[in-house]
Amino acid sequence: MKDKLEKIVHKAAQDAYVAGELKSGDFGDIAIEAPKAASHGDFATNFALSGASAQKMPPRKLAETILRHIDDPENIIDKAEIAGPGFINFFISPVAWHPVLTSVHEKKGLFGAVDIGKGRRVQVEFVSANPTGPLHVGHGRGAVVGDALASILSFCGFTADREYYINDAGRQIRTLGRSVYLRCLELAGRPADFPDDAYQGEYIYDIARSLIEAGREPPLLSTDAEEAVVICARSAADRILEDIRTDLETLGITFNTWFSEQRLYDSGKVDEAIALLKKEHLAYTAEGAVWFKSSLYGDEKDRVIVRGNGLTTYFASDIAYHMDKYERGYERVVDVWGADHHGYVPRLTAAITALGYKPEQFRVVLAHLVNLVRQGEPVSMSTRAGQFVTLREVIDEVGVDAARFLFLTRHHESPLDFDLEVAKQKTNDNPVYYVQYVYARISSIMKKAALEYGINGDDVAGGDPGNLTEPEEIQLMKHIARYREVIEGAAKMMEPHRVAYYLMELAAAFHAYYNKHRVLTDDRNLSLSRLYLVSAVRTVIGNGLKLLGVSAPETM
Repeated sequence: MKDKLEKIVHKAAQDAYVAGELKSGDFGDIAIEAPKAASHGDFATNFALSGASAQKMPPRKLAETILRHIDDPENIIDKAEIAGPGFINFFISPVAWHPVLTSVHEKKGLFGAVDIGKGRRVQVEFVSANPTGPLHVGHGRGAVVGDALASILSFCGFTADREYYINDAGRQIRTLGRSVYLRCLELAGRPADFPDDAYQGEYIYDIARSLIEAGREPPLLSTDAEEAVVICARSAADRILEDIRTDLETLGITFNTWFSEQRLYDSGKVDEAIALLKKEHLAYTAEGAVWFKSSLYGDEKDRVIVRGNGLTTYFASDIAYHMDKYERGYERVVDVWGADHHGYVPRLTAAITALGYKPEQFRVVLAHLVNLVRQGEPVSMSTRAGQFVTLREVIDEVGVDAARFLFLTRHHESPLDFDLEVAKQKTNDNPVYYVQYVYARISSIMKKAALEYGINGDDVAGGDPGNLTEPEEIQLMKHIARYREVIEGAAKMMEPHRVAYYLMELAAAFHAYYNKHRVLTDDRNLSLSRLYLVSAVRTVIGNGLKLLGVSAPETM
């Protein structure tokens, strides 16, 4: 509808220009938006205000000129009026909304799809938690945001791949190995000085017990301490990573690629990246270290990539990793990080720009904190201290659907209060239940129509939208018509929560309709029309839930 109105306004302006009533034929972008107040119409444009300067006339006079030249061959405009300093408000004819229902019934699962991606390859890297401990609820939010985003991008014509970056090299893995080894010593009754910076969770004891019980050859506790730490680190990281993989699969998330940081070092990619920066005079040596000239590309200062002791920094491997992403043919790279990494964005953007890629080819989505509430009390989630609720525990308690949907009920840049009690409720206070219940309710109506009224799917497909004249019916059609715009906006802005918001709004519109009107009536033709409407609602609800990785149950 917005596209149609934009064309109508543009043609009116063009006709006015040809008639000599406008001074300029450059109209720029014509914005069509939905007003906040229903009394202001279905859509409005500020064209007369934004174009007044170029046309050298007062906005209201320009608006009057546009309205005189409005040509509406499809009769979609019921009325148009000028408001305020020059806004043009459009009221859409009720029958103009009927074609959207036809589109839903024809396109079914593809309704709302747009091809803005044109097959371009995009990589979404998310979670990428260090394999040093179980996933917690905060990781779950980033996981669901990344997974839903990849689904939305695929639905919008991109070739979207999911990737997990395994941080299996560096200091944290060595700390993990030392933590497990010290617990092995402790379990064997040997002295072990456990430092504050070691990992202290119960899972460290579990891993240590399994290593001792495995009866490794040579026995772990008879091995040189340094070698034993390496063995513990490798074994612990492998076990934790497998648990992470299992947890994510339980959450409905699988990855196209699990990419090892250690592989970057083993393949020489990190050295290659540093050599390239030096060759392009983008790196220099000072104070015994090698520095990348990130300040040339918008970062606040230059960054060390090789320390004075010869060891590379995490930044160096991240540069190499992102070089590898683009070399694999991805035209755009999206990283989903925790909000605590926001300061890292400028330096990595600088590196990608220095390597010859455009800043718009790289996007970081920051998933902010999750405040987990249990009986009104916040739950500590310190992986170092070992006091946290794991993602698996949350899934086991509230279920996959509730977990996924609730993670998407706020913009990813806003803190999220995850209420465990609300997530378990089977009431309208639970957002996922509220939406899923619409799908189940309509499924029940369709079954009743078949069993008690003899109305099957083919009958419904022939329903006449012309009988849909109630205000709540028009409102439902308006909501359905917005779906494509919502999906496109979610893809362009990389904001999957928009889909969850939309589904809750559509669910509210359906509940308002269902509470006031019977779908199945003594009038067969009216029943067919209303079934035609509500089955379209069910299709859109199902499509949206699928994009979010949430099930659409037929019974609840």
